[in-house]
Amino acid sequence: MAVKTLSPLVMGFWRMLDWQRSPQEHLDFLEQCIELGITDTDHADIYGQYQCEAAFGEVLKLKPSVRDQIQIITKCGIVLQQGDRAVPGHVNHYNSTREHIINSAQQSLKNFHTDRLDCLLIHRPDYLMDADEVAEAFTQLKRQGDVLHFGVSNFTASQFALLQSRLDFPLVTNQIEFSPHNMQALDDGTLDQCQQLNRTPMLWSPLAGGRLFAGDDAKAQRLQQCLAQVGEEVGAKSIDQVVYAWLLMHPSKPAIVLGTGNMSRVRSAVDAQTLRLNREQWYRIWEASKGHPVP
Repeated sequence: MAVKTLSPLVMGFWRMLDWQRSPQEHLDFLEQCIELGITDTDHADIYGQYQCEAAFGEVLKLKPSVRDQIQIITKCGIVLQQGDRAVPGHVNHYNSTREHIINSAQQSLKNFHTDRLDCLLIHRPDYLMDADEVAEAFTQLKRQGDVLHFGVSNFTASQFALLQSRLDFPLVTNQIEFSPHNMQALDDGTLDQCQQLNRTPMLWSPLAGGRLFAGDDAKAQRLQQCLAQVGEEVGAKSIDQVVYAWLLMHPSKPAIVLGTGNMSRVRSAVDAQTLRLNREQWYRIWEASKGHPVP
């Protein structure tokens, strides 16, 4: 089966409950995203204290035809001790057992009121992960038609390779943190591997959690100044547009996960796809992050 195609921009719904909207308002927002060409949606079982998936499912119930216009990407593997799920004396932990993965996927199907998940990711590397057991779970879910594609999140290149070695179908993505403020993936082999295997990396926290706008550390201040300067040169309307253009320039052809519920900022991200940085401008931003020139 062909590797799943991801669009350059993915709409993330981990803050969905914070937007304080009615299901109809969420539907209106989702349909505007679809009109802009953003049809991939990012979720996780734990988002919103395990409530966001079900909230999104209520949106889809309002207009079931929308389900066929989007791709649902969700994650499992983190067990949080919170609310009525908390067990006295227990701690948050990871669980990548076959039983947990299958049960999580089945619950996500119910939450979304759908008959399939387009992509399921292991949310974080589990130090006790048995690659054969994860492969058994993925294979069963794929065979049943419950999940069409699989991937990982926050995996190192070696962890990705380990799990891939047990599968006879491709892991389609590794969702990683990457921004001008956090460029570790440039040097640790993660993005190299994505390019080698022709897998699209998904990038979370592309704006470094707001530090590129309001961070007061030396790195953030250097980046704010540099991004503003480059923005003037390329005709960007805002710093975030420069960041998106910088990220999309990487040859691994990443997909950027947006976390905003503000439609004007979503439109700004869409417009950023038309901006073009030259190599000197790209490396100027790299230098602002590192605090020194290239070797």
